[in-house]
Amino acid sequence: MSKSFNALGVRPDLIRGLQDLGIQEPTPIQRDALPFLLKDGGDFIAQAQTGTGKTAAFGLPLLMQLDPKSPKIQAVVVAPTRELAKQIGKQLFRFTKYSAEKVFVEVLTGGDDMDRQVAALARPTHAIVVTPGRLLDLLAKKALALDAVQLLVLDEADEMLSLGFKAEVAFICNQTEKRRATWLFSATIPDGVQRLISDYMAPTAHVLKVDHRHVVNRDIEHRFILCTVKEKTKKLVDFLRRQGQERGVVFCRTKAGATKLSEELSAEGFAVGVLQGDLPQLERDKVLRSFRKGRFQYLIATDVAARGIDVEGLAFVIHHQLPDQIEYYTHRSGRTGRAGRSGVSIAMIGQREKADIDRLGKRLGLTFTQLR
Repeated sequence: MSKSFNALGVRPDLIRGLQDLGIQEPTPIQRDALPFLLKDGGDFIAQAQTGTGKTAAFGLPLLMQLDPKSPKIQAVVVAPTRELAKQIGKQLFRFTKYSAEKVFVEVLTGGDDMDRQVAALARPTHAIVVTPGRLLDLLAKKALALDAVQLLVLDEADEMLSLGFKAEVAFICNQTEKRRATWLFSATIPDGVQRLISDYMAPTAHVLKVDHRHVVNRDIEHRFILCTVKEKTKKLVDFLRRQGQERGVVFCRTKAGATKLSEELSAEGFAVGVLQGDLPQLERDKVLRSFRKGRFQYLIATDVAARGIDVEGLAFVIHHQLPDQIEYYTHRSGRTGRAGRSGVSIAMIGQREKADIDRLGKRLGLTFTQLR
């Protein structure tokens, strides 16, 4: 029988915050990680994709370790992208909705006004969620001190290194050398992440590997549309016309593909926005803000640009092309079916890709059905 959050040792006020978000039962990673992180709390390595519930897995123990009476920064969460950092910060804030003693978490990312961040840090701050570059900028300005940090969380470590933040992450590890624990989360453990573990974590670190079959939300239905490349736009248009007011995200593999598809759908009269890696940060923020406010119905996005998207009430996700990596499929699919709602994930594939769908289904423990 699966354990409840209460049985795992989570505080009642935090459980109420989870319930408000529609989170009733722990996910596999939460069931496995919470007992260790709440009781021992030492160095911890989890190999897990986005969509497994890892923010609550590390966020709940982090919040329970903070001392609200101390005005100093006690925990640092490092995320690879601005969007993911903001998403984590928002979740931590929501978890503490019913907490009697308030803890203050600041989100510090590039692209936001640094003077405002410096002013915010002058107030008591118990934890920070940061992108690597902005943390180094603020340290250089002496806007914050890390001497009281007890906990360092490195989220999506492989993505952090692939984006070129190796030196920054090493610097942050050195600046928090008095910490009691490091908790590292990564979808994959390539050589760079392994070196990070060897250099900055205890050899006795607790290791947790979440099986691929546990990473996909079971409230999501997985379908595929069989079509040729030439038929894709027409098939997609036909599908979207049947959706009424429902909203969704269409994922493309390339920036050029995302831009071209957004132009084709706009020409068909659909209200769409596009999110791709060449957009300046301010423009990306504007697109996401407009989508959240319902100013357009569909978002066309590439994988890297869409990391950290957190928009409520999305009915479906469409894979215009299958992604190169299995973790991107779980990340894409996880944009729908959130907070206890159901959703559908649809892959548009050619006849030759049918074998890829079958393999994906076996690896993730999913059944794909054809949408005609």
